[in-house]
Amino acid sequence: MKKIILKIEGMSCSACQNRVEKYLNKQEGVTASVNLVLATASVEYDETKITIEDLNHFVEESGYKSLGEYKEEKETKKDNQKILLILYAFLTIFVMYVSMGHMIGLPVIPYLNMMKYPVNYGICLFLLSIPYLIYGFDILKSGIIKIIHKGPNMDSLVTIGVLASLFYSGINLIKIILGNDNLVEQLYFESVTTIIYFMKLGRYIDQKSKEKTKEAIQELVQITPESALIKTKKGEKESTIDEVKEGDILICKPGMKIAVDGTITFGKTHLEEAFITGESIPIKKKIQDKVIAGSINIDGYIEYRAEKIGPNSTISEIVRLVVEATNTKAPIGKVADKASGIFVPGIMIISLLTLIGYIFLKHPFHEAILSAVTVLVVACPCALGLATPLAIIVSEGKAAKKGIFVKSSETLENAHKVDTIVFDKTGTLTYGNLKISKVQNDSSYTDKELLKIISSIEEYSTHPVATAFKNWRKEHNEKLLEVKDFKNETGYGLSGIIQNKQYLLGNNKLIKKEKITNTYQELEKHLTKNGNSIIYVVEDKKVIALIGVKDIIRTNAKETIQKIKKQGIKTVMLSGDNQKTAIQIASSLKIDEVVADCLPKEKESYLKELKQKGHTIMMVGDGINDAPSLASSDIGISMNSGTDIAANSSDVLLMNDDLSKIVELIQISEKTIKIIKENLFWAFFYNFCMIPLAIGILKPWSITLSPMIASISMVISSLTVILNSLRLRK
Repeated sequence: MKKIILKIEGMSCSACQNRVEKYLNKQEGVTASVNLVLATASVEYDETKITIEDLNHFVEESGYKSLGEYKEEKETKKDNQKILLILYAFLTIFVMYVSMGHMIGLPVIPYLNMMKYPVNYGICLFLLSIPYLIYGFDILKSGIIKIIHKGPNMDSLVTIGVLASLFYSGINLIKIILGNDNLVEQLYFESVTTIIYFMKLGRYIDQKSKEKTKEAIQELVQITPESALIKTKKGEKESTIDEVKEGDILICKPGMKIAVDGTITFGKTHLEEAFITGESIPIKKKIQDKVIAGSINIDGYIEYRAEKIGPNSTISEIVRLVVEATNTKAPIGKVADKASGIFVPGIMIISLLTLIGYIFLKHPFHEAILSAVTVLVVACPCALGLATPLAIIVSEGKAAKKGIFVKSSETLENAHKVDTIVFDKTGTLTYGNLKISKVQNDSSYTDKELLKIISSIEEYSTHPVATAFKNWRKEHNEKLLEVKDFKNETGYGLSGIIQNKQYLLGNNKLIKKEKITNTYQELEKHLTKNGNSIIYVVEDKKVIALIGVKDIIRTNAKETIQKIKKQGIKTVMLSGDNQKTAIQIASSLKIDEVVADCLPKEKESYLKELKQKGHTIMMVGDGINDAPSLASSDIGISMNSGTDIAANSSDVLLMNDDLSKIVELIQISEKTIKIIKENLFWAFFYNFCMIPLAIGILKPWSITLSPMIASISMVISSLTVILNSLRLRK
């Protein structure tokens, strides 16, 4: 299955979103999720059966247009919508003056007095409505097309209302011209103009608000520079980013930005990577260190090799990550989706029943038409459709700016429900930068020879313990020995053959498994009591050495644990390390529960037991050795400061390995769900109150609603949801 994000044109409300989503999901081999705010569809499809051209065709069959694969580009486009809105605002005021000015005692324009010159009055309003039909042609066209495709949306409701008002008023105008002056008060051309104008105004506000929600994504795109300095045989050459090729050597001077992802080949400096890690403190970089596009060079001259360009860069991966996350459906959003699916057809039926009811009760026909049109115009599926995705996108963007990358809307919703957080030890609660603290060498080798053997085998390991030996080898500038038949037995240790001798490196479980006599038990107890992790060295089935490796607890780990506990969340440390070392670290951090000496399968089983007891689990690990545990938890958080973020399988990535971001994630989740619930309440409450009012339920008490007021109310409804969602940006 292949994944792609398509850009969709023409969606204006939740009914549009549901139409496209349902139609795509009906196709064999296609799973799709549509985002109204970003106007995108995240599609997973069987590439052996379906092509991108097929997907584009499916979108068109649903009544919309696919613009191909989604690409977030730097904003350069300007439009004239604001100018048109201002011009039509003056024209709308003039229309309302002509049609309603006399009601509030304003002077009547000569020859446009509706009582003295009904023909002039009617023809003037008809002519004034024509520019609005041109201005709102996109809405009318969209509404008709969606009805033809059997997927009516907000545009369809407005189109029916506008055309009904237009045709009814047009027929009455003809009758007035023929001499029936009594129908002059049954002209509703002003309804046509105000409905279209306020629809356009609402669309403009809606679009600008959506742009506000996408600011974090835009900021990510904007941080990469337009040009780069390429090192050539003739010297420096300034080129556009598009001209940079993989393998080129680029130059970055103080004050400049890194142009593409790469590796430093010359020089050293400090880089600011706050845009991706949320950490404003500059990071020291030297030869062989990785650099990320958009980083700001603070104080040094460096040269670096271009490695990841364009769509393969870290920034592009992050943008895709955020966009894909916003395309997923939060469970709470499905409430609005279900309601939206039946909303538009339901409103059309209610409007028709209103028309029939008024006629049946022998009300004047113009009242029946007016009430039916008002029902169509006042209904607002937009508010329902925007309630969840707007809040999700704002929150996703806010989290991304803090270096917290959430991979799905469901994760963002569920984070505040967590009652138990399980931490891995090495590389999570500790830095994972282990140092060799003790070498008990009872072999025929010198300490240097012994550590060279161990380092050569550990070179193939990804476990944090291996870094202690890799760092030792680099510090002593030792060459690797040839290792044959390397094996990594998860939970136990490593094995390999060097110079025809079999070596085993691992913990006490490895010794027991291999049934090897252990003469180091007392020393192990002493070292573990002081916080050491233990590595036994076995040569040809005999223990020849014991190595103690010590780690350092993260500076903010204790403070973060205390904040988590204050929120009533239980903390657990789950470690493959020995019991005493694990207890010592857990005790210093005041963690509630410790489970040590765990194999990966045992960690996974422990998490499953907690879930069976009804707990909602968050697992925090290093993203490599803890993959099964991360997958088994309700929410998996990976401490991952690397650049290969797309390959990580956890639900959340903490790009600067800052544990305090866990607390921030929970807080963002709480605020997001609160805003979404408020949005859904106002969206439902608005429609619950306004639709009966439009039908005329309060007409006996002389409380009525006109199409003009209905269109204004509809805009206010959407605006309420939009402004409420934007509160999350603060």
